[in-house]
Amino acid sequence: MSRTTEELAQDYTAMGHSVDLITAVIAGSQMADEDASERQDCVDRNVEHLELMKAKTDWGSEDMTATTNAIAAGKGYTAS
Repeated sequence: MSRTTEELAQDYTAMGHSVDLITAVIAGSQMADEDASERQDCVDRNVEHLELMKAKTDWGSEDMTATTNAIAAGKGYTAS
């Protein structure tokens, strides 16, 4: 079932939030006071979300560059 234009826009916005959170956690500007395991869980959950959403086949011309980069960065991240 294809998503509506509104649903696509909402999903793309949510993906942007995941990209921003992954980037901020890795940079140390978000969740810096949390345990390493909590930061790792956050990044892992958001990477999984991005992978699931990116795999959907009804995207139009949305740019997935930031999503692809965040997935790669998140997969390479090990909280310490």
